[in-house]
Amino acid sequence: MTNSPLILYDGVCNLCNYSVRFIVKNDKKSVFKIASLQSELGQRVLAEHLLDQNSFSTFILYENGKLYFKSTAALKVVKKLNGPVKLLYIFIIIPPFIRNFIYDFVARNRYKWFGKSDVC
Repeated sequence: MTNSPLILYDGVCNLCNYSVRFIVKNDKKSVFKIASLQSELGQRVLAEHLLDQNSFSTFILYENGKLYFKSTAALKVVKKLNGPVKLLYIFIIIPPFIRNFIYDFVARNRYKWFGKSDVC
């Protein structure tokens, strides 16, 4: 695998693609490796962890042998980025069930609101 933290995201989601471009732009130290959930690497990680290989509605951070999902993954990523965006990590104090309720609402509507690409 990789020693760097690995971000897995929905490669056909326009919101997700914008978010990844934002991460790349603000990852000045090149901390993260990035792959879509649909990619060979993404599929391998999902399979190795016995996760559904056909569900792409979550954002995953694989770091130090551990998987983080949804809002926790996103907040752990912003914590390592450069600039004021890292201040968003303060939201980690909100219980995950509340953060993930909002995350799931956006995830369910992301294609409708932001569109979808034809290819990953």
